[in-house]
Amino acid sequence: MAEALIGGLLSAKLYRPDQIRAADPDGDRRDSLKQRFGILVHPSNREVAGWGTVVVLAIKPQVTEQVLRELDGQLAGKLVVSVVAGWSISRVMGLAGTASCRVIRAMPNTPALVKEGVTALSYGPDVREEEAALVRRLFEAVGKVVSVEERLMDAVTGLSGSGPAYLFLAIEALTDGGVKMGLPREVAALLAAQTVLGAARMVLETGEHPACLRDRVASPGGTTIAGLHCLERAGIRAALIEAVEAATKRSQELGR
Repeated sequence: MAEALIGGLLSAKLYRPDQIRAADPDGDRRDSLKQRFGILVHPSNREVAGWGTVVVLAIKPQVTEQVLRELDGQLAGKLVVSVVAGWSISRVMGLAGTASCRVIRAMPNTPALVKEGVTALSYGPDVREEEAALVRRLFEAVGKVVSVEERLMDAVTGLSGSGPAYLFLAIEALTDGGVKMGLPREVAALLAAQTVLGAARMVLETGEHPACLRDRVASPGGTTIAGLHCLERAGIRAALIEAVEAATKRSQELGR
């Protein structure tokens, strides 16, 4: 996610390479980031956090406590953007080692890599209006942005955070269906992926309810309604709802 955000910021010309620094414990990753983006990279989180005015925590939940304890005192007066799944603003602030940092919680998703992501933002206490606007611009460089109450962030994680994986699975299955019916795999994969992309754009650009758009495709006695019947019989609607629920609950567990 850090890589996607760095790429988006540079592509949008919001920042120059010399205005961005990153830390990573892996030497190969540091070399890759430096070569790809021309930014300064460090093995030390403390060095990067001490230098920047905005600190983005693009790390896994399992290492967050260790990283925050390592940064003890370095986040004083900083704006901290937490991309840590499941971690509340209050929990990040409690381990930051300072009461003067301001925290914005963000949940982007992996399509940010191709600037088609969506990010939900929640704002901690004392975050200034200009800081909220700044962070919004950061994530608009890699997709769309919404603001939600923090109590809903786990649901965001379960839906849009994990959602790309559900759709990758759907694209894979549609591709296999096309192959089963005789299409070359490359053709089937293109048809499946572009169909998902096109359907999503129709929902976003028309503003119509997905059910209305679906009904326009499903003519009486036709091919689509026959396929929809199979999907309903297999319980696809319930399966997707339960997937969002399960991922939301897991996000809640990670935050405890």
